[in-house]
Amino acid sequence: MLNRINNNIDILSKALDGLWLRDKTINQNISNVNTPNYKRLTVSFESQLREAIGHGKNKLSISHSKHIPMTKKLEQVNPSINVDKKHSYRFDGNNVNIDMESANLAKNAIMYNAVINQTINEFDRIKNVINEGSK
Repeated sequence: MLNRINNNIDILSKALDGLWLRDKTINQNISNVNTPNYKRLTVSFESQLREAIGHGKNKLSISHSKHIPMTKKLEQVNPSINVDKKHSYRFDGNNVNIDMESANLAKNAIMYNAVINQTINEFDRIKNVINEGSK
């Protein structure tokens, strides 16, 4: 049970790291909305995290040294910042849409708060186990 609790906390921690980096990136995009030729940045980590969570469930095995590993371990999950090089509809070459960035910021804040609440609940479970065990 302790291993499962630690794993849940590690997963939540990785999710918070990715969401925090996304928040910083979205704010950077918003602050550069009027910078000529600025290209918006995005953060991706969910697919890596999903892959790492299912790591133990995958029954595939690597039978040759040149096979590509199918899954990552949780400690290998790192959020990545990508430059969105899509064409700009603006004359100055900037591709930041302030309305889209504001919506993404609100969505990210909701996700961050949800993961924070899950983390609090996980620590409450640990506290309850400790309290019940000491009786």
